[in-house]
Amino acid sequence: MKKLGDDLRKWTLLPAGQRHREILQLAGLTCAGLPFVPRLPGNLTRFRGRHDNPLRMECILARHNRWDGIPSMPSIFGSGLTMDEAGRLTPLNRHSCELLPSAVPVVKVKMGNGIRRFFLLGYGSAACFCEGQDDFDFEDPFHRLRRFKSLYDNSTPITNPIAFLERLHYKAILKSRYPARQTMNRLCRLLTEYLYVDTSPWLERACDFGVQWAQLKAWQKRACLPVLDAVRYMVDVFSVSGKPLDQPGVMLLDRPDLFCATEMFPKWMTLLDRLLPSMQCLLSVSEKARSQCPSDVLLKRLPLPAPPDKAPEKKPPRRVGGGNVLLIQLDGRLPNLALMKLSQYYKGRGKKVILERRKSRITGADAVYASCVFAQTPSWKRTVDLKNFYGDSLILGGSGVDLEKKLPAEIEAMPADYSLYPELGDRAIGFLTRGCPFRCLFCIVPRKEGDVRQVSALDELLQDNRKKLILLDDNILAHPAANAFLEEMVHRDLQVNFTQTLDISLLNRETAALLRRIRCTNTKFTRTVYHFSLNDTRRLGLVGKKYRLMNFTPGDNVEFVCMYGYNTTLAQDVERFRFLRSLPGAYVFVQQYQPIEGGPSPQLTHYFDDNADELIDELIRIVFTQNMKSMEKYYRWLSRFYAGTFKRLHKGLVDTIFRYNHRFEKGHYIATMAGTRKNVRLP
Repeated sequence: MKKLGDDLRKWTLLPAGQRHREILQLAGLTCAGLPFVPRLPGNLTRFRGRHDNPLRMECILARHNRWDGIPSMPSIFGSGLTMDEAGRLTPLNRHSCELLPSAVPVVKVKMGNGIRRFFLLGYGSAACFCEGQDDFDFEDPFHRLRRFKSLYDNSTPITNPIAFLERLHYKAILKSRYPARQTMNRLCRLLTEYLYVDTSPWLERACDFGVQWAQLKAWQKRACLPVLDAVRYMVDVFSVSGKPLDQPGVMLLDRPDLFCATEMFPKWMTLLDRLLPSMQCLLSVSEKARSQCPSDVLLKRLPLPAPPDKAPEKKPPRRVGGGNVLLIQLDGRLPNLALMKLSQYYKGRGKKVILERRKSRITGADAVYASCVFAQTPSWKRTVDLKNFYGDSLILGGSGVDLEKKLPAEIEAMPADYSLYPELGDRAIGFLTRGCPFRCLFCIVPRKEGDVRQVSALDELLQDNRKKLILLDDNILAHPAANAFLEEMVHRDLQVNFTQTLDISLLNRETAALLRRIRCTNTKFTRTVYHFSLNDTRRLGLVGKKYRLMNFTPGDNVEFVCMYGYNTTLAQDVERFRFLRSLPGAYVFVQQYQPIEGGPSPQLTHYFDDNADELIDELIRIVFTQNMKSMEKYYRWLSRFYAGTFKRLHKGLVDTIFRYNHRFEKGHYIATMAGTRKNVRLP
């Protein structure tokens, strides 16, 4: 594995035999990851031989910046392990290393969950596969071992080729997903060119891979097995890449010349070289096979990663001169209206205004204001940091910290300063009305805003003749003049985002007709969306009746914000989602209940009943046409609650959670019972 300049030999050939097989296996130990090594087959102490001293392994690794560790790690570093008489492995530190050059930094390799970091493949000399359906679900938290386990035990089965090809065909041909399509096209082209496999049926929409595999010659099957296994793991691990087969890694092969006839080995080697252009390959082969290796392949080099950028030095607090006012938006994605009004006020008095987001370390300002909208842990931590830095000079407000604190009337009455948030562009933001006539215990509006009342007019909000309005009203339809407001929006031909949702129970024929004439949108004004809410099942009949007034079709986008984890039962949640799925165009956006200060605690004592399993079975069959990633939040909350209550997992619910996203985490999730089981030794 010689390094020449800034690159490394791609192919390293070792002589055949037990000694060099052990070198490959020891190389695998250094890259496998400490949590995984004890689960390799066989007694690891065999590597120590008859020596009394611990086995010492030291190596130099090149880190691929995108996948292997954090950006601040050295791009080239040393690593080492020792193995005692019981087979226990211990990482070496810099002082314990005896073989590495002194200039090479030593780093303890951390694999995390073992998905992408230090990608490793390994194969013994006699690959075999398991009959029947292969496991593609990652239910084993130590699934990383499957990629190189056969290097240590030839009887370990590798990927079932028929099952994998069926899966790849579904994604590439039937669903036309770009990474899978790129993979299938390259695989088919190279198998045809070098192993004479007729892959043309593989690219057709209907293909029986059981029949196709049976038609291959015995040597073709042997040659294809490790190739298909490698492709399977490249696709699994690097699914976020458009070209998974181009990603880097290390492949260890013991006697790959036995996978096919001797005269075919050069072609097999060229196939692998072109199939995986960034893969470093270490292999042991016979002298005859070595003499037949293609010279152009053996000359291939792989670039070593460039040194990482130096971490930026921690900057001291920035100081500004007098005459400046500092405004800090601690949370929220929308522009902060209160800060926009404060900016208008101070600019009118000749001050310069500085806007910071999330955090700030600026000193010297005449005044420092921070607004916190949400009473959640990240926001709370930021407020603590600001208080520690600014002390008594910090003026903190917002519904996330104080429901009673309000802007002075003089400032509240001012127009917003749109220059504070240039990203608003041609969008306006503000309130026509504040307050709500209802007294929902979970809601901050009754305490914070009181009864519904008008606070401004459209003329005041729509500065510079803006035609897009983000409306922050709590319950605009509860105001007696609601239809007049909507009529004016229609007359002005406005696009409106009702970001706090509309109360569907207050609709009538006239209101519904006006809303259909308003171009209701999302906050970015990129598509038409109507926003409602549905937090329980008390008035589903009324909601259905009001919904029909809108004459929605399946082509409409109608989002219902649904709170969970407050006072409903599982049966009621399922009923609510079932009902919404029956409405044309409707889908959900779920939000977990967050108790406000002085508000009620969640009332979930009787959430589950004797039909919990059947209800969850029904729940996971309720599939909305869009935004199912939001439902995944509810599924995870429900799964953890279920595990804590019944001391088991609902398999169908777990399968649903990991069907599309974070699939590699499934084994860890199962082993820890959705995080409810502690002290489980996992990677």
